[in-house]
Amino acid sequence: MAAPLISVAIAARTLSLLWGKPLVAVNHCIGHIEMGRMITGAVNPIVLYVSGGNTQVIAYSEQRYRIFGEAIDIAVGNCLDRFARIVNLSNDPSPGYNVEQCAKRGKNFIELPYGVKGMDVSFSGILSFIETIAKEKLDTGEVTVDDLCFSLQETLFAMLVEITERAMAHIGSQEVLIVGGVGCNARLQQMMESMTKDRGGHLFATDERFCIDNGLMIAQAGVLMYKAGYTTPLEQTTCTQRFRTDEVHVIWRD
Repeated sequence: MAAPLISVAIAARTLSLLWGKPLVAVNHCIGHIEMGRMITGAVNPIVLYVSGGNTQVIAYSEQRYRIFGEAIDIAVGNCLDRFARIVNLSNDPSPGYNVEQCAKRGKNFIELPYGVKGMDVSFSGILSFIETIAKEKLDTGEVTVDDLCFSLQETLFAMLVEITERAMAHIGSQEVLIVGGVGCNARLQQMMESMTKDRGGHLFATDERFCIDNGLMIAQAGVLMYKAGYTTPLEQTTCTQRFRTDEVHVIWRD
């Protein structure tokens, strides 16, 4: 995604110079969070940010979105996408969506490695394991692709629910907000809602219109930042993959 982002950044800098307008650099995750808060009305939730590139459990404190836990290798969305290629699922409309649909038909649960490490999670070992067993079990008819999709989803999402619940307990929150592309998965929302209800809490989630990357979420966060007095010097308006969520000074919140 580097080329499109760099192209848009060049266009933004050009327009800023031509029209004498300020620039506001927006962190991608912050865009997801602020869009989710605006759409759902969540006040101060534990945020589960799940996408093809990121997996983080986040809570707001003292003008920072603090990361309580995260994936230490590959993101959950990346794990699902790579598994879809292993079992030859289509990219249309997306690999993760097709895994979700197959999982709905799965009946046999296959035990997979469970990679929770404190507040962090690891998905690469699970992916390697299921890749190793998939061909043999499919060839012998022991399982179907639907069974593998079902087993993988249940395992990955159980891990995410566990670390999210632990973050809720730590700060005493009664709200969970799911953002990011994987956040529109109905089964993930169902599992998370069950956990939050057991704790007397509430789940906030959206559909694919707002979970999947979109320009509106960047614009929304940019407006919040600009109204709070935040602008970015021209020489700092570059694109980087290493702009972490907790590096942003959230001056627009108390």
